[in-house]
Formats: sequence, C-alpha cells, structure tokens
Amino acid sequence: MSLQIVEKSGDGLSRVYGVTVPAADLAEKLEARIAELTPQMKIKGFRPGKVPPQHVRRMYGKELMSEVVQQALSESSQKVLEDNNLRPAGEPDMKPETDIQQVLDGKADLAYELSLDVMPEFEPTDLTKISLKRPVYEPTEKEVDEALADLAKQNRTYEPRTGKTVKAKKDDQVTIDFLGKLDGEAFAGGAGEDYDLILGSGSFIPGFEDQLIGAKPDSDVVVKVTFPEGYQAEHLAGKEAEFEVKVKAVKAPVDAPADDEFAKKLGVEGLDALKELLKTNLTQQFENASRFKLKRALLDVLDEKHDFPLPPRMVDAEFGAIWNQVEQDKERGSLPEDDAKKSDEELRAEYRKIAERRVRLGLVLAEIGRANDVQVTDQELGQAMRMEAMRYGQQAQEVFNYFRDNPQAQAQLRAPIYEDKVVDFIVGQAKVKDQTVSTDELLAEDEMPEGSGA
Repeated sequence: MSLQIVEKSGDGLSRVYGVTVPAADLAEKLEARIAELTPQMKIKGFRPGKVPPQHVRRMYGKELMSEVVQQALSESSQKVLEDNNLRPAGEPDMKPETDIQQVLDGKADLAYELSLDVMPEFEPTDLTKISLKRPVYEPTEKEVDEALADLAKQNRTYEPRTGKTVKAKKDDQVTIDFLGKLDGEAFAGGAGEDYDLILGSGSFIPGFEDQLIGAKPDSDVVVKVTFPEGYQAEHLAGKEAEFEVKVKAVKAPVDAPADDEFAKKLGVEGLDALKELLKTNLTQQFENASRFKLKRALLDVLDEKHDFPLPPRMVDAEFGAIWNQVEQDKERGSLPEDDAKKSDEELRAEYRKIAERRVRLGLVLAEIGRANDVQVTDQELGQAMRMEAMRYGQQAQEVFNYFRDNPQAQAQLRAPIYEDKVVDFIVGQAKVKDQTVSTDELLAEDEMPEGSGA
C-alpha cells in the first residue's frame, strides 16, 4: 500500500495526521477481493466457479468496494499508530476529506484526517512508599440482636384490630380502594383496589398516609395532597390532587417471635444459625465500608502524588458525561441544594475539576495495571456477566447473550473489575495499618475533597 501520511499538528498530547490511500491501491484491492470470491460464487445462469469477474463487479462492486474502504481505514490508521509509536488515549477520530461516494466509485483517493490524543508519559509513584490507614470494626452481639429484631419486624404479620372503637394507627396495615382526581377529573395511574398500605412506610406520596391515621374500617376518607415538584410523572409534578379513599380493613402489626421456629420459617436450621448468618452479613457490610474508605483514601493519595498533562479529548468526554447528568438533574429539579445555588459557570468549573481528577486517576490506575500485568480473566468477566444477567429475572438469558455478543458491553463490565484488581494490587504493595473505629465513624459519609466528585 503506497500510503501517504503527513503530520499536520502535534500540540501537547494532541496529534492530527493527514492520510491518503491512492485510488489505484483501492482498485487493486477490489480486484483481488473479486478474484478471491469469484470461484466460490453460485449465481443462477452460470456453472459453479464459472461466474465472470465482470459480472461479479457489476452486481457486487459497490458492496465489495465498501468493504475494501473499511479495511483500508482500519489498516492505514493502525499504520499511523505503529509508524509513529503512538499509544492512543481513546478511540481516534476520522474525518473524511474526499467525497466518499467518489471513493466508492473509484474516482478519488481515500483521504481523511486522523485526530487523536496520545497517552501522557509519566512514572507512577513508588507504591511501597504509600501509607494508608484501614478503618476496621467488628459487629457486637447487641448489633446482631438489633438486626434480628429488624428481621422479625420485616416479617411481621397483620391481624384485624378488635374492640369497640377501631382506628388506624401508625404502622398499621389498611386495605383500601382509592381514586385520584385532578380538578375533579380522574387521572391515569391514580386508582387502585384492595391495596394493602402500611401507614408510615412512605410508599405513597408525602401526606397521604398521615391522613389515614385514625380512619375506621368501612369508612370513606378524602385525602388531599400535593405531588412533589420532582415527581417522576411530569404531568402530576407539583399538582394538587384529591383521593377518594375507601378504608376496607384496619390491621395491627404482630411481630414474629425471634425463636427457632422463626428461623426455620426463613429456611435456617435454628436461631443460633440465623444469628451467625446475621453476624456474617454485618461483617460483610462493615468490610465493604472499610474497603470503600480505604479505596477513597488511596485515590486521594494517588491524585496528590501525580501531576501530568491530560489528554484533552478524554477530559472533554468525561466532562460531557458529567454535565449531561447535571442538566438532567436540573430538568427534574433534583440538583443537590448546594449546586442549585451556583451559576452554570461555577458548576462547569467545579465539574471540569472532577472530570480532570477522574481522568488522571483512570490513567494512573491503568498504567500501574499495565506495568504489573494486572488482567481480568475470562472467568471473572463471565461471572460478572452472569450476575448482571440475573438481575433481569426471566430475561436473564437474553441479557447474558447480549453481553456475550457485545464487546463494548463487556468492556463496561470489565472496567470496574480491573479497577478493583489494580486497587487490590496497590494495597498489597503499600504500608497499610488497621485502625479500629466506631460503627458511626465507619459508616459516616466523608466530606469529599474539592474536585473529587461524588
């Protein structure tokens, strides 16, 4: 291939190359492709293997030329990277400089502009000199007992209230029919029958459940509420509504006794085994919190110890994704209170810092992983695909097949696994000291440093 490559600009980490593949080269590749396929073709009116090349060209020339052009783009762009010893930071952009239809007709050279950012050259910090404190906490018997009590509460039953005067109380279950109206007109999704509602559960919009406290069986109640401004159904957001509610039954909660029989109903051998299982779950919860805080501390250290130029396109792409989410939150009225007080200019500046930090840390982790041959195994990726697919219930097989056949989707699952493996590798190299903390300290949300993102 008599390829022509010209470097147009090389500012910082950005590179732009002009690439030209002569039309003669494309025509030669097209002839070779036709010669390769002709003996295999079976076309009505011709004996097998005896189809004239001119007929193949006439019938399939455009389609085959399109394949040739795609192959030329792939091979030529790869040659640019190899000849210039470039490590691209992300997928290069290709901008055609000739009319692609003219190229497909064999009347013009294939000329395009290849734009890319290259990976910055930097030396990762000495991992053995990183010092970290790992917060640790072991669950107490009291916490296990509290978890057992919560579990019993979650599995409580409800029995009809009795007495001369029966009124619904907080935590009671009421069985209701309801019909919601806006300005006297019923609206879609605002009706239900024989619905079991726990008063105080917060499962209905604010104010609804409170107005049913004190209601009697076989009574009618008019509930007046205002839908939240950020309500998911936009046609209801901020609107005042009335619900005609028929209270059909009032039932009081009956907590299940936490004993061996209760444990067996949950499929566990006995109470001791159930408490051991709860302790294991609490331990796992605390270990996850410990790992999260340790990783946060590690990322802060890595961010502090590395300062190098960042690929502009990567930062722009990361910022674009963040800003798109910010704009969606603004439209829904769910922007955090602090952000809602700031101007777009202030928000853009802050989120640009967040994007830069994320890109910097991503590059540092990737370089450490590359230098130390950290890999995600097929088994680990397969397990992640199965776990993700299982979240979709009956569609699990369909979702698994999607991941299996979609390399880009696999990459999205592979990325967090790879990051965790690199973090584990660094932690294994660093000086880590366990520090016993209280449960409140372990589970408390830390204030995020400026530019770190949430």
